[in-house]
Amino acid sequence: MSATFVEARPSDSDWIGWLRHELAPTRAREIRTAIIVAGAVLCVIISMALQVPQLATSAYMVFFASKENKLLTKNTGLGGIIVLTVGIGATLLLYKFTYGHPELRVPGMAIALFLGMWLSRILVIGQLGFLLGFVIAVSQSVGEAAPSPEYLVRQLLWLWVALTYAITLTVVLNVLFLPDSPKAAAPRPKPKSLFVPDAFTNPAHVHFALKVTFAAMFCYIVYEAIDWSGIHTAFITCTFIALESTEATLYKGTLRFVGCVIGGALALFSIVFLMPHMETIASLVVLVACAAAIAGWVATGSERISYAGLQIAFAFFYSVFQGYAPDTDLDNVRNRVVGILFGLVVTGFVFQYIWPERATAAGNRKIA
Repeated sequence: MSATFVEARPSDSDWIGWLRHELAPTRAREIRTAIIVAGAVLCVIISMALQVPQLATSAYMVFFASKENKLLTKNTGLGGIIVLTVGIGATLLLYKFTYGHPELRVPGMAIALFLGMWLSRILVIGQLGFLLGFVIAVSQSVGEAAPSPEYLVRQLLWLWVALTYAITLTVVLNVLFLPDSPKAAAPRPKPKSLFVPDAFTNPAHVHFALKVTFAAMFCYIVYEAIDWSGIHTAFITCTFIALESTEATLYKGTLRFVGCVIGGALALFSIVFLMPHMETIASLVVLVACAAAIAGWVATGSERISYAGLQIAFAFFYSVFQGYAPDTDLDNVRNRVVGILFGLVVTGFVFQYIWPERATAAGNRKIA
């Protein structure tokens, strides 16, 4: 909920106590962290052994799909696979008209992203609407880098494989080893409609989608214009930190930046001091397990800090793995952090000065 990000911030004089409380160990946290570590390690081993592309994406999806109980994890996994399938199919269909035609592809990206962000606000299950628009928009953003249509299709299909097997693995691990939650067993009222009550009457939903689309497309146009595609994380940042209120968006952006700085620092240390001495996959597995344990511990905390854990994992995996093996290019670490910071600045400016929304007492839905 957006309200959670705003209401739960510590006072200026109690940061240490607040952080100690947020990182306190619990039995459930230990089990969830162990499951995440096992999933990330298995993804690295499977992807490297079977030469599945997008190793970093597979490892990160373990964090994205892992939830606090079995039911939520299964529902997220099933819904995610369905939406990913529809999204990849839609972007392949769209490429029939936009490949080689940036004058069509760029507007198509913007329209897909706008619709996804709008659906994230008006649907009861807003995350699925967001994911659909995000998959199509991001897939379209990499079209010009593909040397041929055949290569592009092959990469998109491999992306589906990398995401689907990682989500399936995560669901299986959680079903097998995550204890049943008493809260999950309690019956929940089923929504009577797919849409929120003010879905088609509240202009704030359209304003929100327009703001996110403008921020993300501005970042995309800038890094393409200066030929610095390495900072494409700016585009991703604009979409993932967006929440209903300006305060919540800025707080979530702060979590993303702090998490990515920590993850980037871990990756930098690993690339400089550890990887030159690694000769077997066993040493790599130990490194991945340690990084995943740090990120997983934070990610399994309360909503006040959990997003930072996801970003630690994001920055580490995407900086260390650029193929089937560890990467030693320090430029990747720099590019990821610069892109995230650029996206934060743009999003913060847009949400602060264009149709700003303020947090309310009632909890708003988190969309990403």
